[in-house]
Amino acid sequence: MADALETMRAFVESYPNANILGDLAIDYTDSVPNCGGLFPSGLVEVSRKTDITGAVTVQNQYNFALYTVMAKSPDEDAGATFNASWLMGFQEWVQEQSILGLAPAFGDDPRKERITAQNGALYAAEDEGTAIYAIRISVTFERHYERTR
Repeated sequence: MADALETMRAFVESYPNANILGDLAIDYTDSVPNCGGLFPSGLVEVSRKTDITGAVTVQNQYNFALYTVMAKSPDEDAGATFNASWLMGFQEWVQEQSILGLAPAFGDDPRKERITAQNGALYAAEDEGTAIYAIRISVTFERHYERTR
């Protein structure tokens, strides 16, 4: 998972507007505006198939949460609009990178991989003028294992 985590961090940081995230932390985000944290939630085995030779194909999924802290004054529309546009832009960019084959590969067949960023939403808002937004990022990929016996 460590390599996958660093790969995902580098991918998120390659977003053209990632400067708003500051130094992207792992499992942590500060409470000041313009910082972010990437929170991994591990590997999920989606399916497992064995062929007649005994080779096994496993479909896996990595899941992450991206938290961003942005400026947002209570009852102020311009900041909220900017923040929502950033979230939507990031999600669209991830989709585009995945479709065009420009996203990083995690499995054995990059053509079958899919990275999605979805459910971007306000997570919490503070009276001090900050808001935390969360985006769910999922990577679906296959790994192939050959039996050697």
